[in-house]
Amino acid sequence: MKINGTPYRSVWVNEKDGWSIHIFDQTRLPFSLDILRLTTQQEVAHAIRTMQVRGAPLIGAVAAYGLALALRQDASDAAMEQNATMLAATRPTAVNLHWAIDRMLNSLRPVAPADRVAAAYAEAGRICNEDAAQNEAIGRHGLELIREIAKNRPAGTQINLLTHCNAGWIATVDWGTALAPIYMAHDEGLNVHVWVDETRPRNQGAALTAWELGSHGVPHTVIADNAGGHLMQHGKVDLVIVGTDRVTRTGDVANKIGTYLKALAAQDNKVPFWVALPSTTIDWSVANGVTEIPIEERAASEITHVAGRDENGKQTRVQITPDGSPAANPAFDVTPARLVTGLITERGVCPATEEGLRSLFPEQ
Repeated sequence: MKINGTPYRSVWVNEKDGWSIHIFDQTRLPFSLDILRLTTQQEVAHAIRTMQVRGAPLIGAVAAYGLALALRQDASDAAMEQNATMLAATRPTAVNLHWAIDRMLNSLRPVAPADRVAAAYAEAGRICNEDAAQNEAIGRHGLELIREIAKNRPAGTQINLLTHCNAGWIATVDWGTALAPIYMAHDEGLNVHVWVDETRPRNQGAALTAWELGSHGVPHTVIADNAGGHLMQHGKVDLVIVGTDRVTRTGDVANKIGTYLKALAAQDNKVPFWVALPSTTIDWSVANGVTEIPIEERAASEITHVAGRDENGKQTRVQITPDGSPAANPAFDVTPARLVTGLITERGVCPATEEGLRSLFPEQ
């Protein structure tokens, strides 16, 4: 994808030194486009924990490079295992993180320590390339859903989509998951418009999704998180499409807090509710998402304070709750499979069931 005409991925190796890693500081968007240079596994871990880098597929890719950085300092078996454990513990809910670390370890354990650094960078690069290809394929399959809506409407009729949080290219290596079909539909000339949930408490929709869509020229409108049901009641939403941080083998979907409520509203109003994901987001070991998926509890300050830009153009944080009021901050919720119309993967679409997923991924 492009920023001001320049193509970027969301993580890349420094072309000059050949080893340090670059990411966008997502905590500074949309008001400042800051590129960070990461040189140690500790810096990578900090970037993941503080959400300078976020989005399940991207977290996995950046963590893979974090292990490569760690091996530059110490490529021994003990150090590799220790750093892998540290990186895997940075965010508990996104399964891509654990998948990427496990893949790196499985690839590197048979390699002699002297050869591990080069092997690690090569494997991390493959993870990134595969993610970009998977997301492009997700876009193509999801595009068919939007085309189907357009086919049954008078030519040029606006198609209203709703999305929650940010599942665009900034949350993956490239293209995005939920936004990939939207980009393709827009580029194809379909008249798409996106309702963008603000996505409290960190406002990834208002800050990141709106920035992405605006940069690409996709018509969109930012709405309060609680407005989606109202819009559905009045026929102003044709399709809901969201990303996910973990999907169980039975089709339960863990995604940013508030997704479950959107699915309930969509079912009540007979609005299709689709979830876009690469296969790396499927956790084949989990059957019941509500009881088995660990839900990250983040700092209360994300609830009690809000970040933005003041009238002087300075980025700042302000308190919005009374002194002494406690706050709870579960970062994700689980949408049961029964509320999900279907899943969009790199291999096609399927029902949100174990049978549906295994029909696309029979090797599992």
